[in-house]
Amino acid sequence: MPTNKAWTLASRPAAGVTEDNFKLVEREAPRPKDGEVLVKNLWLSLDPYMRFRMNDVKSYVPPVQIGEVMVGQTAGEVLESKHPGFKPGDKVLAGGWQLYSCMKGEELAKVDAGSYPLSYYLGALGMPGLTAYFGLKDIGAPKPGETVVVSAASGAVGSVVGQLARIAGCRAVGIAGGKAKCDYVVQELGFDACVDYKAGNLHRDLKEACPQGADVYFDNVAGEVLETMLRLMNLRSRIVACGRIAERDENYCHKNLSVFIANRIKMQGMIVFDWKERYPEGIRALAGYVAQGKLKTRESIAEGIESAPKAFIGMLKGQNFGKQLVKLA
Repeated sequence: MPTNKAWTLASRPAAGVTEDNFKLVEREAPRPKDGEVLVKNLWLSLDPYMRFRMNDVKSYVPPVQIGEVMVGQTAGEVLESKHPGFKPGDKVLAGGWQLYSCMKGEELAKVDAGSYPLSYYLGALGMPGLTAYFGLKDIGAPKPGETVVVSAASGAVGSVVGQLARIAGCRAVGIAGGKAKCDYVVQELGFDACVDYKAGNLHRDLKEACPQGADVYFDNVAGEVLETMLRLMNLRSRIVACGRIAERDENYCHKNLSVFIANRIKMQGMIVFDWKERYPEGIRALAGYVAQGKLKTRESIAEGIESAPKAFIGMLKGQNFGKQLVKLA
């Protein structure tokens, strides 16, 4: 059997994540037992939620334990199968920061890699795209002519949210870090405006970008950006609470909560797994937009399993454009 390389959690971050929090281990790839499938991973997805899985706190999913392989979705090819639903050569979604995954067939998802690049199923046609699709459609419920604002607008989720808002006939306003990202969001993705939160004039710039206020805010960061957005939300507006990466290493206290009463604002948290039964609907819709040229995607690619921790830390610092991936083979 081939040698598997895997990144495990070596220690929990005291504050910011460092490369010392991970350990690369090598061992022989396991042989699949009855009902299991051995997958050669070709792509690894790096996502903000992984930061919270490194903490030993109660959440909607258990934390990664010390010594366990880091959690993360992968896309790869079946090498050996002892499950009737899979055969060698099938392209599937598996898991773990590792070169080979041995998993139960029920834990895998088969994908059609003939029409779109396999990596797209970790981005625009995968978890980030589905998060954007269901969060905006079902919770944000945008109406033509409304203003939709999204933070982390150049990222894997935010970039799709803004484009879907434009498809829905809304004004799309992004929030991103730095001029280059803001230019990309407007010039390449077609947003109506994008505000640089690093420029130091967040409230003023958002107010100028949203002269009629905001009807939907898709929140990927929380913290100061959410605090500022609360001042701009319209009567009966909606907030999709998707991520809080700006609060990953601190306890942030929000002060503008009275606006929820005054403006009858609806705020709802979302975990994309709640829409699992409707994933085919979302993938069909997103794939259709990609095929029509209405949905564009961009990938930041690190090379080799050894690069995963550094790429992950860089993503947490906002160094990536679009979907952050590691090319494993």
